Amino acid sequence: MTEQDYVQLNRSAWDDYAKEYVEPGREAWGSHEPRWGIWHVAESQLRVLPDVRGRDTVELGCGTGYVSAWLARRGARPVGIDNSRAQLDSARKFQREFGIEFPLVHADAELAPFASESFDLAISEYGACLWCDPYRWIPEASRLLRPGGELVFLSHSALVMLCMPDLEVDGPARNVLIRDQFGMHRFDWSDYPGTEFHLGHGDLYRLLRKSGFDVEDLIEVRPPEGSTTRHPFVTLDWARRWPCEEIWKARKARA
Repeated sequence: MTEQDYVQLNRSAWDDYAKEYVEPGREAWGSHEPRWGIWHVAESQLRVLPDVRGRDTVELGCGTGYVSAWLARRGARPVGIDNSRAQLDSARKFQREFGIEFPLVHADAELAPFASESFDLAISEYGACLWCDPYRWIPEASRLLRPGGELVFLSHSALVMLCMPDLEVDGPARNVLIRDQFGMHRFDWSDYPGTEFHLGHGDLYRLLRKSGFDVEDLIEVRPPEGSTTRHPFVTLDWARRWPCEEIWKARKARA
């Protein structure tokens, strides 16, 4: 195994899992208001996006491309990059179906094939921010952004990772701490073929600062009462008491 063995592992995993995300992808493409995370919390509640009119954007780990479609509808010039050809095949299908075209690139977001300072916004929802090594993809996002450009990403919260059983069959997140926070980084699950990455808040904050970002906000997502999700790793009662998802917003420092 090489240091970056997870790149191929995650590519294979998502080529296999892509078919399970076709209908969720179509539903997301059909939503004109962005809805974030596993609970589909409305943009009007979270206020995640900046004004993207006339701006160049890159979605790191775009999957079926629905975030870029939302950005295109708001006047952006989006580009999507993903590690899975099968996911990109779905994205191209939805481009034809919904009549929204933008470039889609098959590549590793840790080594994006774009010139430095090409974009005004880099965004990731459960994409590169979950499946790529933060010590590689965050400096790469900084390279891609122009001075003053913004980075926005949504993934599992640090807290939910501390409360998650090792096996999905052992049930959803518990009300007790199961694993250590110190040393959080790479997660290889015995019942799942892919590799995830998670850092504690202190490590992630320092990495963002080292990579040239000023952290502007950390949104801890609380789903509204009555929310539903198809993902079994957390219950609504848990997510109403503690954040299971978090959104980081940072800006690349100006020269």
